[in-house]
Amino acid sequence: MQTDNSKISHIKNKRIYILLFLLMLCVCAIPFKSYIRRPFSAIVQVVKGQKNVAERIEQFGDVVRIRLTPFFNTIGVPYPPKRMTLVGLKSEKMLEVWVAGDNGEWKCLKSYPILGMSGNLGPKLKEGDMQVPEGIYRLEALNPNSLFHLALRVDYPNQDDRRRGAEDGRSDLGSDIMIHGKQCSIGCLAMGDDAAEDLFVLAALTGVNNVSIILSPVDFRVNNLPENMPHTPVWTLQLYESIKQELKKFRKSK
Repeated sequence: MQTDNSKISHIKNKRIYILLFLLMLCVCAIPFKSYIRRPFSAIVQVVKGQKNVAERIEQFGDVVRIRLTPFFNTIGVPYPPKRMTLVGLKSEKMLEVWVAGDNGEWKCLKSYPILGMSGNLGPKLKEGDMQVPEGIYRLEALNPNSLFHLALRVDYPNQDDRRRGAEDGRSDLGSDIMIHGKQCSIGCLAMGDDAAEDLFVLAALTGVNNVSIILSPVDFRVNNLPENMPHTPVWTLQLYESIKQELKKFRKSK
C-alpha cells in the first residue's frame, strides 16, 4: 500500500512539474507573441482548412443579406453600399457602421457592442502594450481564416503612427490589429461571430479600398475626455482634434 501511495504521489508531482513548465513557457513567450502568432495561426488554418474570401461570402452572404436588408431599407441605402466607415468608440464599447450609396450621403446602418477589448483610453504606442489604436485608418485586408472566426485587418501602424513613433524614438509599434469574431481580444476589437460575419461580408462586397475605420477614445460628438484620462504623449491632443473633425461627418439624425 505504501508503494502504491508513493507511485500516486510521484505521478501527482510529475503533473505539477509539467504544468509549471508549461506555465513558464507561456510567460516567456509573451514578449515574442508577435513572432509566434503567425506560424501558429498557419498551422491551425491548415488543420481547419483554408477558405478564400469568395468562399466565405458564399457561406455567409445570404445570412448577412437577410439580417441586414431591413436596416438598409430603413435608411434608404441600397445593399451593398458604395462606401463604408466603421466608427469604433472605446469608452462606449460600441462600433457604428456607416454606409453611403450613390449620392455619397452617410447614414448610420447599425451599432454593434464591442464584446472584448483590452487596454485603457489612449493611443497604442508599442508592441505588447495591449492598447487598441486610436486614429483614422483604412481597411488593409480581410482574413477569411482567422483564429477568431473572421477578421478585418486595420492598417495600423499607418503613416501618421510611424511618423509619431520616429519623432518619439519608438520603433517597435506593434501590428496585427483586427476587428474579429469571438468575445475576447488583446489589442483588437472582438465583436462576436454574427457581427464579424456582417462586417466581413459588407466589407468584401463594398470593396476593401472603400472602407475606412475611425478608432476614438470617446464619442467626441457628445462627450469630452474623462478627467481621469491616462497620461498620453503631447501629440495626442492634435490626434484627437483630427478625430473630432472626422467624426463630424457622421452625425445621427434626430
